[in-house]
Parts: sequence; C-alpha cells; structure tokens
Amino acid sequence: MRAMSIRAVSCAVLMLAALTGCGGGGSSANPTSPSAKSTSWGAPWQTTSTGTSAQLSISGSPSGTVTAGQVYGFTPSVSNPGGTVTFSIKNAPSWVSFNRSTGKLSGTPQAANVGTYGNIVISASNGQSSASLPVFSITVVEAGSATGSADISWTPPTTNTDGSTLTNLAGYTIYYGTSPGSLTQTVQLTNIGLTNYVVSGLASGTWYFAVTAYTSSGSRSSLSNMASKTI
Repeated sequence: MRAMSIRAVSCAVLMLAALTGCGGGGSSANPTSPSAKSTSWGAPWQTTSTGTSAQLSISGSPSGTVTAGQVYGFTPSVSNPGGTVTFSIKNAPSWVSFNRSTGKLSGTPQAANVGTYGNIVISASNGQSSASLPVFSITVVEAGSATGSADISWTPPTTNTDGSTLTNLAGYTIYYGTSPGSLTQTVQLTNIGLTNYVVSGLASGTWYFAVTAYTSSGSRSSLSNMASKTI
C-alpha cells in the first residue's frame, strides 16, 4: 500500500496564543512570539495538568479501532506520581471495564456494539496534581470489515514559528475519520523519534488523515494538510 506523506506537521509548535494555521501544501506558520501562556487553551485533545507540587503526567496511545469479538486493552503510563495515583474515566463505552488503580481499559465488544464511542477521557490524580490524556474515541467495526491500513508519514518539526529552535517536542497526534470534517479517531504518539505510523483496522471506504505535533508544555500545532486513502 502507498505511504501518504503529511508534511505540514513540520510547521512550528509554540505557545498557545501564537499557534496559527498550517494548512495544505505543507507551508509553515508565520513567526509569532512564543511567550504566551498555554494554560487557557481549551482544545479537547490537549493533555492537561493541575496543581503546583508533585505534578504528574500521563501518557499512552490507546487504539482507535477494535473488531467486534476481539479483546480491546489499554493501560496508560504515569510519570512523577508523587504518591498514590488513582485513575478516572469519562464517557467509557458500555462494553469496557476500567481499573481505577491502574487505569487499564479493557473489554470485548460484540456485534451489537458496532459503532463509534467518542469523547473518552482518562485522567490520573495523586491528590496534589492531576493530568488527563487527550480525548480519544474507539470505533467497533464488524468482524470481517476491518480490511485495510494506511501508512502515515511526516516530517518532525525543528523550529518554533518565530524561528527559534524547538527544544521541547513531546509527541504527535494522528487524527482520522471517514469525513474530512469529522476526524473523530485519534492515535497519540509519545515517541518523538517516530516519522511514520501504520493505522490499521480500517473498514472499506475513504479515510482522511491529519497530524499535529505538541510540546511538553501543552502547546500544539494546527492540523497538517489532509491526506486520504480509499480502502
């Protein structure tokens, strides 16, 4: 299968107020001051944390697709726990179970569960600070319908939009879906050395993909140019 290059993710990543468009063709955003704070940004995919001491962070890449009858499982990782960590979840699908001690999400959907379950958020707290994974969704596809995959590739960003060197790149998020205006599924990647990722379990049809890069401070680039593939 042909790999699809998504180059515009190499646009700069900087503080929130300085984020600008990074649309089709792979052009970079215009230089902007990186001094603005990012804590007020309300993007739903932003990893967030609160508290001033023993601040923890949570990471992981939950799969966005599972075939009916197969086991789904995901356990997040926590850094700087600073004490006993408890986990919570919002909008958990009815077919999963959730372990509040480990954050593990697991379950086996059936044919009756086919569909997309969105706006899922897993959070962790140590009593002094808390953090949340980016919002994600899980699509349950019919057995035998998940027949395709797409190899997404991108160019890692190296500078902020003001031209300064980017030093705190933390990862990438791949957004995809069956409509250009509704990229409801996500893959969170915390390995900054990655330059490609294979999205599998795609049902027949045309799928659309875009990528953002984000920093350890929570800032994020705009969506890259969009690529598509027909399965």
